[in-house]
Amino acid sequence: MASLPMIAGLELGGTKCVAILGSGPDDIRARETVPTADPATTLAALEAVLDGWQFDAIGIASFGPLELDRQAADFGSITATTKPGWTGTDLTRRLSARYARPLAIQTDVAGAALAEARWGAARGLATHAYITIGTGVGVGLIADGRPVQGVAHGEGGHMRVARAPGDSFAGWCPFHGDCVEGLISGPALAERFGCPGRDLPDDGPQWGLFVHDLTGLLHNLVTVAAPERIAIGGGVIAEREHLFERLRAALAASIGGYGSLEAYAGELDRRLGPPGLGTLAGPMGAIAMGLEALGA
Repeated sequence: MASLPMIAGLELGGTKCVAILGSGPDDIRARETVPTADPATTLAALEAVLDGWQFDAIGIASFGPLELDRQAADFGSITATTKPGWTGTDLTRRLSARYARPLAIQTDVAGAALAEARWGAARGLATHAYITIGTGVGVGLIADGRPVQGVAHGEGGHMRVARAPGDSFAGWCPFHGDCVEGLISGPALAERFGCPGRDLPDDGPQWGLFVHDLTGLLHNLVTVAAPERIAIGGGVIAEREHLFERLRAALAASIGGYGSLEAYAGELDRRLGPPGLGTLAGPMGAIAMGLEALGA
């Protein structure tokens, strides 16, 4: 039996980056975490980890926005981002030149969605989505087994939604103010409520606003694409899985019995939930991209 290819995966997040060596969730050989600082410091720390590993390919699943048009001069670079200092950071050429291995890159959310399709709760599904809520908010949408992308990849986390009555928070996003990321990401919650989300009580009224705003995103996603399954991960929601029951009820009410979506709303117990891979969804997204680089 042929041995599985060994992948060096890099999951780049707004707060931390994970370097992982393996071929899948049941074959993890090494894992290191480094804080996300400035690009030079962060990438040097990740390279120091990779320098000690033997691998066949590199997979990158990164926060964005990313330039994913292969014809673009800055393919594989981070474009205008909310992360200070990272705009214009090249990822692919630097790592390809250093290691001379096959390399593939995707957004962190699309990578996690592809990992869910390989190993998680989206196996066998043609259309599904992965949403992350952490330092930022991102949406990875898969159709016919591939990430949905036009001339640029979508930025569903920056859609605008109707505000809750009486909610006057201006929003945290430096580009759009009160887009969804500007309302419910980790930094937004801290600015909005005066403390990190992890410090809010489980039954605090603040989560009512969180559910309202996230439901707006979910409503738009369902009415546009009706994914067979929607997984929501990331640091904010991973600590508050009790919110899924409230989100399902709010989304069903928002759909309002409309058309063919009435049946969809009655199936939210199986259609909306945490990723099957749990907190491994993000790192496994990087491994999935490395396997794609090899055509595996």
